[in-house]
Amino acid sequence: MAKAELMNYEQALEQFEVVIGLEVHVELNTKTKMFCGCRNDFGDEPNTNVCPICIGLPGSLPAVNRRAVESSIAIGLSLGCSIAPNGRFSRKNYFYPDLAKNFQTSQYDEPIAFEGTIDIEVPSGNVFTVAIERAHMEEDAGKLTHVGGNTGRIHGAEYSLVDYNRAGVPLVEIVTKPVLGAGAEAPELAAAYVRSIREIVKALGVSDARMERGNVRCDANVSLRRHGAEKLGTRTETKNVNSLRSIERAVRYEIQRQAHILAGGGSITQETRHWHEDRGITSSGRPKSDADDYRYFPEPDLVPVQPSHELIESIRASLPENPADRRKRLAGEWGFSELEFRDVVNSGLLDQIEETVAAGAKPQAARKWWTGEVARVANSEEKDVADLNVTPAQIAELASLVEAGKINDRIGREVLAAVLAGEGSPAEIVSAKGLEVVSDDGALLAAIDEALATQPDVIDAIREGRMQAAGAVIGAVMKAMKGQADAARVRELLIERANAK
Repeated sequence: MAKAELMNYEQALEQFEVVIGLEVHVELNTKTKMFCGCRNDFGDEPNTNVCPICIGLPGSLPAVNRRAVESSIAIGLSLGCSIAPNGRFSRKNYFYPDLAKNFQTSQYDEPIAFEGTIDIEVPSGNVFTVAIERAHMEEDAGKLTHVGGNTGRIHGAEYSLVDYNRAGVPLVEIVTKPVLGAGAEAPELAAAYVRSIREIVKALGVSDARMERGNVRCDANVSLRRHGAEKLGTRTETKNVNSLRSIERAVRYEIQRQAHILAGGGSITQETRHWHEDRGITSSGRPKSDADDYRYFPEPDLVPVQPSHELIESIRASLPENPADRRKRLAGEWGFSELEFRDVVNSGLLDQIEETVAAGAKPQAARKWWTGEVARVANSEEKDVADLNVTPAQIAELASLVEAGKINDRIGREVLAAVLAGEGSPAEIVSAKGLEVVSDDGALLAAIDEALATQPDVIDAIREGRMQAAGAVIGAVMKAMKGQADAARVRELLIERANAK
């Protein structure tokens, strides 16, 4: 698969206006599936969470999951949408190799939520208002595993296996209206928008929102038109992109690919495309169908969804603080610089840091440990931070030990490693291993005198104001005491020695 010819990004923007549209699929974390009582559990043995309803056996009758409806309403309200007083499910007819009944139960002309807006801030600090066209309920398809070949995709595979556990899992698809005016920041806006959706559904508690598991997936639509043109260009839809970095890269790639084609007098094919993370390219999928091609018709086995005004207002009253408002509040409370807070947000560790501060740590200390050492360990082990064996309460305890001078940062890293290994709480580990910093003047003075015996000229250097000379003695003391000396106190005692002489 050859990489397409691309136009320079800046040149593409000079010639064309970028229009994007984003379709985000949010997998809900209800206990059961959308239309049946099968468990909604990730990672179970293939084809163990299935029944006649979700595999579409003749005569089986679906029933709507009430909790999924309530979660969908909460998402709609959080996006500023109106909630429909009456909504129907339809059958979307298409060949789904991973949906046994060969149609998807979805909402078409009567979605649960419609006409909303959300403000999105991109890394530059610019804010764009994205209009939401609709948020509708549907069911997920199953999962195909392609066996053989080198890419894990159907091309080159020897055969494919189907796991229907995911078939029927509740989904909410959030569809934007065409987004214009982002210009060069369109790729960053796409990624920031999906990040905001993920934050919202996670704050609502309606989705686990783990993109690596497919809980949040994005279909990114991109089209170009000449500056000043009224008619939108032909769009492509890059399917199921499941990381923020990939969303940004895929949009940028499509802009450059389409610009090269259009500038050369060619035309864009309306189609789905696949994103290849390893090569940083998109490839052609299938011609993109319009709504008429899916032959939607009302689902005859389901009654309309008619949420009461009281239910809607009850859900509205229970909504948590909007993530954007929360970020502004925390930025003010913590006193971080704009760059520091942006790094925290981009790290995805805002929740952990907030919980650590709530457990008693100072904001800067909480930020340092989570975005520093904890993130480093996660990266080295190729894990998500959430999968590490450490809690905000333990990080707060670790930070308090450092703050109190009972341990230093070097020992703190050793303690953290022991916490991650399951050896106990930070305080228990410090006590059991005898890691507390030595601050006893007698012991420190003895170590200082031993170091000065081999470096007698240090005292004269300090008396002459050359304080950097103290570093050699402090280092020798730290080494002799296996890193457990109070370095600040060693420095003070060394200066006192020099002044006394």
